[in-house]
Amino acid sequence: MAPEYCEVVITADDAEWLESFTRALVEDRLAACGQIVPGIRSTYRWKGAVEAATESRVALHTRAELVPAIVERTQRAHPYEVACVIALPIRAASPDYLVWIEQETTSLPTGSV
Repeated sequence: MAPEYCEVVITADDAEWLESFTRALVEDRLAACGQIVPGIRSTYRWKGAVEAATESRVALHTRAELVPAIVERTQRAHPYEVACVIALPIRAASPDYLVWIEQETTSLPTGSV
């Protein structure tokens, strides 16, 4: 069966940290690429109050099987108490792009994260 693919979104208030973290994920072949958008404005509820902050956002393209490893690494390294890290399935894409994601990411051994 062909692998499934995802876009993993992570936000952070420190753009330099997010760039460094994204680079590490790509270097370790957990993601084929990361597209960073700086200067987004987030509004959210935190500890009973509505807050707003300027953040950066990355969209990582990867295999679905690698999402647990990305989530785990994000939870360990992210400066937030509760980090935004979500995976969205890629329902359709250029076949050549999916082949590229496949070639630029690693297959994890069964059971590893």
